[in-house]
Amino acid sequence: MVTLEKGLSTSLNAKLTGSGAETVVLAHGFGGNQTVWNKILPPLSRYFRVLVFDWGFSGAVKEQEGLFDPAKHSSYDAFAGDLIALLDEVGLESTVFVGHSMSGMIGCIASVKRPDLFKRLILVGSSPRYLNTDGYEGGFEAARIDQILSSVESDYHSWAPNFASLVVGPCDPPSVEAFAKCLGRMRPEVALSLAKMIFPGDYGEALGRVTTPCTIIQTTNDAFVPSSVARYMHEAIRGESTVETIKADGHCPQLTAHRQLLDMLSGVLGFECD
Repeated sequence: MVTLEKGLSTSLNAKLTGSGAETVVLAHGFGGNQTVWNKILPPLSRYFRVLVFDWGFSGAVKEQEGLFDPAKHSSYDAFAGDLIALLDEVGLESTVFVGHSMSGMIGCIASVKRPDLFKRLILVGSSPRYLNTDGYEGGFEAARIDQILSSVESDYHSWAPNFASLVVGPCDPPSVEAFAKCLGRMRPEVALSLAKMIFPGDYGEALGRVTTPCTIIQTTNDAFVPSSVARYMHEAIRGESTVETIKADGHCPQLTAHRQLLDMLSGVLGFECD
């Protein structure tokens, strides 16, 4: 594994591993950091170059000043700009981008801005909108979203372990504990700013501009993203897309169902999974 030592790459703890002809980029979601990919990183690195990094909001980033600005990072567009800048700095193009949760939508937006950087988008547990509306099931009523935001604001460190259990699912206590630690390292004010951006937000219109081929991966029992969202994304994405379902609980198959996720990735990317 090579730790990249320049500019944004250093600030975001970017690391390249593997030596394949193609590059896979792994991007974590809210509350996580690059360690959420630890179970699938070694197998992928046998076949591909793999880039992992920490978003500027992650507690794993030492100096967040300038990397996460609530005024600037008020939508996924700003994060898409950061992703583009990182890939340009590392000198990557035509990558396979694997985005978990919020990173899936960030990848979609970045692919519209710079399609040359992306060969395929793999969207794991991603959602353009969490709020239920007429004709759309996002998973949350407005009152529930208000409750989440209130809990984050009033007592983040008490809220985080319960949130980790809901996100990961109750059947994998070690993964719940690991994710809870990631959440606990986030600054509460950063978590609140992100939550206000993510949960009430609506990024559905971006899907109609995505032409990069997409694979949408959904678990059968995700407490945050119902299966109807995957179908909505499939229909809304302008380019080619497919939906793949993992028979597992939770929002984080890279933690709780990594073998099934690897099997799915092997089928999409054409490598043999041991």
